[in-house]
Amino acid sequence: MGVYLLVTGKLYYKFSLYLQHYFMNKMRILGLLLMLSLNVVFGQAPKFSNDFLNLGVGARGMAMGGAVVSLSDDVTAGYWNPSALAQSKARFQIAGQHAQWYAGIGNYDYAAFGKSLDNEGRSFGAISLIRMGIDDIPNTLRLRGPDGSIDYSRISSFSVADYALIVSYGRKLENTDKSSPWSLGGSVKIVHRSFGSFAKAYGFGIDAGILYHRNKLRFSVMGRDITTTFNAYKFSFTDEEKATLQITGNEVPGSSIEITLPKIIAGISYQWSLGAQTRLTPAIDIEFSGNGTKTQLVQASNLGFDPRIGFELEFRNKIYLRGGIGNFQKIPQLVNQGSKDFSAQPSGGLGLRLGKLRIDYAMTNIASVGIGLYSHYISLILDIR
Repeated sequence: MGVYLLVTGKLYYKFSLYLQHYFMNKMRILGLLLMLSLNVVFGQAPKFSNDFLNLGVGARGMAMGGAVVSLSDDVTAGYWNPSALAQSKARFQIAGQHAQWYAGIGNYDYAAFGKSLDNEGRSFGAISLIRMGIDDIPNTLRLRGPDGSIDYSRISSFSVADYALIVSYGRKLENTDKSSPWSLGGSVKIVHRSFGSFAKAYGFGIDAGILYHRNKLRFSVMGRDITTTFNAYKFSFTDEEKATLQITGNEVPGSSIEITLPKIIAGISYQWSLGAQTRLTPAIDIEFSGNGTKTQLVQASNLGFDPRIGFELEFRNKIYLRGGIGNFQKIPQLVNQGSKDFSAQPSGGLGLRLGKLRIDYAMTNIASVGIGLYSHYISLILDIR
């Protein structure tokens, strides 16, 4: 572990020096935040949390398997990569999404508002709202009355929901000729998790990214939860509910803190012209994390590498065909120990641009076996120029 930390620390240090040398003085902030995240992560025993923020937003990104860190150019970049917000050409933009998980058991909703912050279109701000929830869950903790009899009228329902408010800002870097291909961006995330009346949690985190865009080539590096994102939990069971949990052999939870580890996502995309009105844009993202698991496609010690691959075929700037694949895993077999099965999550979708309105559809995990393992995404984006 000591050698790993030493090597990783040197890589972070060299990376921050590289950013300072090539991306001007403003890039020092990102380098320092990345180094700070390293110290915070390995200075304590972290846990996993906020998985709902790993799902993605917008049917375009979901159809491409999430490989859009370098390709986002609208208000959804507030989630994918805030530095790409500066690529938006709209003066004001509104986006919304609805998706159903597990045959409608879970609902995933997203709304965002973005606006250009100067007349030159060099900076863009956005506010995003995300909710992932399961509603109408039966609460049977009070199923038995005080006399021990079963009383179905005492059954109530509750919701388990995760919320996130993301405030983002992206700006193109100025140069002497005012045509710099670089842009910077950052997001502040406020997280709220609600488990009926039993528990609440609040959290805070920061994302930051950089983007290089020259002609048809895009390259980006995105740091997610760069200072770690924490959730502080507070539980509020009644005495009757605590007694029921203890009688049934369940542990009564106490207040705690969960921490989301930092991730770095590098993405590259290139637009190919296939004719006067047809363009193909392939994209590749690779996510690097310090919480690697044995099921990841490429894994060394605690460092994990997760690739995502996607493409977008555009015709007349009106019709879009998209596809992608991600979530590559090597799953250990239960019967043959030592053997692993390879799995991946394919996705696909369509997009239609009607003037200032864009309608996108995506279907994820389209090759799944079983009923209800796939999810549908529908999103709208409206430009107000």
